[in-house]
Amino acid sequence: MPLHATLPVAAPANLADYTQPGLIVPRLRERDTAGVVNELSQALQHEGFVPDVLPFYHAALNQELLAGSACECGLAFPHARLSGVKRLHFAFGRTPEPIIWGARGAWPVQLIFLLAVPATDAAAYLHLLASLAKLGQQPELLAALRAADNTEAILAVLEQVRLRRG
Repeated sequence: MPLHATLPVAAPANLADYTQPGLIVPRLRERDTAGVVNELSQALQHEGFVPDVLPFYHAALNQELLAGSACECGLAFPHARLSGVKRLHFAFGRTPEPIIWGARGAWPVQLIFLLAVPATDAAAYLHLLASLAKLGQQPELLAALRAADNTEAILAVLEQVRLRRG
């Protein structure tokens, strides 16, 4: 599938604007950090948002080992910033049961957002991280993400997390 080019698009209004159905994995098969990052990296590559899965996977995993992204609320948002990534997007995956994310003693997580970040788009990346942090402070939305039956239901929950303009 061709790599998505940079096209003029409307400014994202909610978290769902940074993903699409092919990037949502309602039930991850993998049960450890490396496996989950690989599974979500494959989705990003398959949908055309990552040109080469291996460098992206290694960059995301290395970044996660340097600075773990697990949060007490059960979220993790690993990322990789590469020049081949044209637009900021994320793949989302959910584990059936919480898993220990990263190093021993880290927070257990069940909801993982793997961010593909263009090398030159720090502002949008930080804006997206702020929105994910906002999600982490909304227990009712986290519960809805955990309970969503399918991809469409997950996207509907992500649409409820409005982005701050600014």
